Amino acid sequence: MIRYDVADAVATITLDRPDAMNSLTAETKTALLDALRRAAGDPAIRAVLLTGSGRAFCAGQDLREHAANLEAGRGLDDTVRRHYNPIVELITTMPKPVVAAVNGVAAGAGASLAFACDLRIASEKAKFALAFAGIGLAPDSGASWTLQRLVGRGRATELLLLGEPLDAARALELGLVTRVVPPDDVLKTAQELAVRLAQGPTLAYAATKRALAYAATHTLPDSLALEAEIQDACAATRDHQSATRAFLAKERPTFSAE
Repeated sequence: MIRYDVADAVATITLDRPDAMNSLTAETKTALLDALRRAAGDPAIRAVLLTGSGRAFCAGQDLREHAANLEAGRGLDDTVRRHYNPIVELITTMPKPVVAAVNGVAAGAGASLAFACDLRIASEKAKFALAFAGIGLAPDSGASWTLQRLVGRGRATELLLLGEPLDAARALELGLVTRVVPPDDVLKTAQELAVRLAQGPTLAYAATKRALAYAATHTLPDSLALEAEIQDACAATRDHQSATRAFLAKERPTFSAE
């Protein structure tokens, strides 16, 4: 269901249910959360790559399992609180960059997972669908938070209410993805980007993620105060001090996440 591979300080987490378009069962969501926690807690991992196997990134909730829960009177089986919320919160707050390689369809919660990542490399064949309303549901998995921060409230409202699928070109135009590449290049391009990030200033990346998340919901004075606090902490790191010396010596800096 989930593959976990490590190379060049990058943890690649692959949703691996290709016959079901990598849709999410309770078991898959538990395994995904475990893999993300493993990557977040391992100091040897300095970037994370999230992707899917086969022709889909992730088709969202497994509707067969969901239908069975409805028939049994369990409703959503509390999956939003138990699974989706902690997964998305961990992706967005993890103190290291997370890159999504969107190799195909990303629908519902699958699209939400991609939007929660810091950067998104999409195949030319990728499609995004916010299909919640189409089955009588509201957005979950952070879509109400991430989507309007990527495209603005008006466009987010349109995408969520109408649920019309977006191709990769339109997603790039709206700012939903970082880059669009040919299908055969999507994983390679995302891996190269993740390795580049893994070799970079991990502590500064973590500080940047924290500052952006805070500033999105706080006033300018509060955000300035946090920036000052974070900058003091970054200035005290070995990474900053060695990078400053390298800059003055016209050398390429090496970052150790210290």
